Order: sequence, then C-alpha cells, then structure tokens
Amino acid sequence: MTNRRVLSLWFPHLGTDRLIRRTPQLADVPLAVVEEQQNAQLLTSLNLAALGFGLRVGQPVRDAHAMCEGLITRTRSLQGEAGFLASLQRWAGKFSPWVATEAEDGLVVDLTGCAHLFGGEMALLEVVQQDCTDLGLAVRMGLADTRGAAWALARFAGQVAGSHRSGDAIDQEARATRSRASKRRHWTRGGAAPVVTLGPEETAHRIAAPGQMYSALGPLPIAALRLEPHITEQLSRLGLRRISDLLGQPRAGLARRFGRGLVMRMDQAMGSAPEPVSPARPPDQFAVRLTLPDPIGLEEDVLAGIDRLLPRLCETLKKKGRGARRVRFQAFRSDHGVESIEIGLASVSHMPERIRPLLALKLNEIDAGFGIDMLRLEAVQTEPVFDRTVPGHLEAGQAVNRRLSEDTRFEDLIARIGARVGLEVITRRHPASSHIPEKTSTVLAAAWSKPHEGAWPAPANPRPVLIWQPEPVGAPDTPKLPQVFRWRGQDLTRVRAIGPERIAPEWWLDDPNWRSGVRDYWVTDTEDGQRLWLFYGHGHTMSSGWFCQGTFA
Repeated sequence: MTNRRVLSLWFPHLGTDRLIRRTPQLADVPLAVVEEQQNAQLLTSLNLAALGFGLRVGQPVRDAHAMCEGLITRTRSLQGEAGFLASLQRWAGKFSPWVATEAEDGLVVDLTGCAHLFGGEMALLEVVQQDCTDLGLAVRMGLADTRGAAWALARFAGQVAGSHRSGDAIDQEARATRSRASKRRHWTRGGAAPVVTLGPEETAHRIAAPGQMYSALGPLPIAALRLEPHITEQLSRLGLRRISDLLGQPRAGLARRFGRGLVMRMDQAMGSAPEPVSPARPPDQFAVRLTLPDPIGLEEDVLAGIDRLLPRLCETLKKKGRGARRVRFQAFRSDHGVESIEIGLASVSHMPERIRPLLALKLNEIDAGFGIDMLRLEAVQTEPVFDRTVPGHLEAGQAVNRRLSEDTRFEDLIARIGARVGLEVITRRHPASSHIPEKTSTVLAAAWSKPHEGAWPAPANPRPVLIWQPEPVGAPDTPKLPQVFRWRGQDLTRVRAIGPERIAPEWWLDDPNWRSGVRDYWVTDTEDGQRLWLFYGHGHTMSSGWFCQGTFA
C-alpha cells in the first residue's frame, strides 16, 4: 500500500473569477467569458449569476443572449488566465513544494508528508477552502493516492453515470416517441440516466481514504478517467458507464478495441502506473545587490558600486546564454526610500562596457537624500544570445579579425539617444513590396530591427523626393493633362510632362486614401522650375479629378 497523497484543485469559474477580482461590480450581474473557436463564439467561463439562467460552458453566444438578456460578455485572455494560474501555483506552494498546473484551470499538489503540518488532511482542505474564499475563487478539491484519482474526485465527485445520448440533439432522438420514452429501461440495464451535480449545500471536496481507490472511483462516470470524448461515447454505447463497469472487463480486449491509452489511464488512476507531479522550474532571476557599510551620496561612489555589480550580473547572464534588453538600477536610501532608473539596449548584450555608459547617463535622476546604503542591479528583460562556434588553430586569426571588425557604435548611439527620448521614438525605414507609392517602405523601430542589407530597390518609374496626401488641383475634369492648372493658390503652366503611369488600388482592401479609383500619374515640369507629381483619379467612391501628391528635387 502506497503512502503517497495527491491533492487536485479545480477552479471551475477561473475566467470570470479573475475578472470579478479586478471589477467587483461584475459579481452581481450575469457574466460570461467568450472565445472564438472554429469561427463561432462560445462561452468558456460563467459566474454563478449566469449559471442561474441555465447557461452552460460551450454554448454559443447568440443562444446565451437569447436566454439571458442582461448577459455581459468579455473576451477571453489566454495570457491573463495563464498568468493568474501561475500566481495561484505560487500560492499553493505554501502547502507543498511539489505543485504543477493541471490543464488551463487546475492545480495538482503532491501532499506526501505535508498534511500533518496543517493538522491533517481535512484541516488542510479547510485552509485551502478558506484561502480561496478570501481570494474570491470557487474551488473543487479531490484528495487521493494517485493523481488521476484526485483529478476525478475534484471534477466528478457527486455525479452518477449517464448515457451519451442526451436527447437534446435531433439526430439522437428523432425516432423517439412518447410511448417509447415511457418504456425505456433503467440506466443500470442500458437506459439513460440524468447527470446529478453537487448542490450548494453539499461539500466541495472529496477525500479518498488511503488504499480505497476502487470504492471511491467505482461509482463515478468513465469520463473521470480523463478519456477522449469519442472513447467515452463508444464505451457508453456498450453499456460501460461507470468506472466499476470498466475495471471488471478483460484488459487485453479493451486495449485491442480502444487502444492502450484507455488501459494506461485506468492504471494511472488505480496506482498501477506512475504519474509523478513535476513542478515547473522557477524562472531565472538576474539580479545582484551590494550592501554598503556606510551611506554614500556622491555620483562617483554610486558608479564605483555599479562597477562591482555589473560584472557579476553579466557573468550570470553569460552562463545562462542570455543577454540584457532592459536593466533596472535601484538605490535604497537610509530613510527607506527607493530611487530607480531603467535603461534599454538597442541590441541584447551581456558585456559590461556596453551597459555602464547608459546607466551613467541617468544617474543624475537619483536623489541620494540622506545617503544610500544598498544598491541593486537587475536585468528585467532578457533574450537568448546564441553561442558561437569556437574556431580551431587555423581559423583563430580570421576569427580575431572578424571580432575586431564588428562595430557596435551605431547600436550604442541608438541606446544612448533612447535613454533620453525613448527607444520607441527612434525608427528606420525598410523597403516593402507594394505597387502603391506610399507603401513601398515600412517604418520599424531601430532598436528592434537591423539595417537593410544591399541597395534600396529601384522603382520601375521615378518617384518624388517628397510624398504627401493628395491635394486637389484646379483643372478640367478630363483625363487629358491640362496645359494650365491651379495648385496651392498658384497658376502654373505646364512645360513638359512624362507619363502616364497607371496604378490601380488594392482591390482586396478598403483604403480611404485610394477611394478615387484607378490613377494616371504624370511627372510634370512647370515654367517656374517646379517638377510635380500629378495624377488623375478616374473616380470610384469619390468624384474624379486632378490631384498633386509629391514633388521632385
């Protein structure tokens, strides 16, 4: 008999509980979390008020609004729910160091040797229940010798086995009549039985005594074995609806007909096959600190402290194969105040000589007050830095030349300017593949992009130096290029012209700037020396006419 004990925590309303914690006013109104699945919006989480209207998880949103007029919906955030579950995982670490996530709405805790610290298993579950109540979370708990059994008790305790034919779908019950319905057999002899859930007055946890796995799991439906839906449906058609019905069947026949996965799930639930709890490794924290014997206040002293901290931080980053993208420096004052500055790098690096000048630029923002007695340096955002192949003896000279030829002065300049005005303000242009003149280039953040390699792609026809939004030109509304036209209050006379160049809009997009339809562009020289870029819009959703969009040098 094993002495292992596993606790399964299931948060059935995790999505709505997370939103209610942020906005408590939503607790008193019907609330649902919505996610798009296969081009349909379905409900993924409901609060108690929405459940009172008969709504269910997996129901289409249109049907839910028809049943509950005042239903409030919010779009599901997978990242937000994953972060919230990670926070709950850290909270569950108070009960055992072995905590892991279970799917998207549950936790599993290995309590072996830990329950006596809380006064026993029942007392521990009461602590868990009280903590979840204080956090505003609904929780269902199951405690057993195996992970599979604890999962089954947390989600299916109090339910009885039912048929896969619910009667709600027309393809299931189209032939059923009232006379046939009255003659249906009892569910223990192949008939259908309704699913019974726990009432509000019943307990929200279930404990299986050590070694009593069969008696605890036997009455539960076979879905509690974590089987795929189609396997559960096939077993139900054969009259195997309870776990006790399944355990009495020959294992070889089950494996041949339904696969080895069914037998493995049975063994895991009963303890014949191992299923360990593997907690997630905590994320790496790249931070160093320096405690000072006496408070300091001079900028030179702070720089001396940074010179001692920075090599240690960069060495840790180098060992982990990471480079710093953003670095935070904190100065803890003797009056318990904290001064903080943060710098960003244009390219990730773990070299102290590239990080130190950026920190020195912003040290004047720190108010030392009555003195600083502790310094802390942390890489708050890191990215992987790939190792390079170590060259052999013959390639050593070439490797040195390549390393010496690497010039990072431009990236360092971007980082220094970004420390003053912000890295997101500094941009660069890259060529883009488009026949639309104003879309032949794209703007990228200089800190997170590399310069374009090679020459800039030459256009098929000359393009003006300056391009602006099309401006109306006073000329007859005909496709023929006018000899005299008026633009920006000037009466201009055409001397020569090159064209036309016809450009059609992107028909798959509704661009407000191209609602003038097909355009005929002309490079036009005027008597006063201007070279303008004129076009005639043939009209689509806008009226036709002449426009000026740019000027040449």
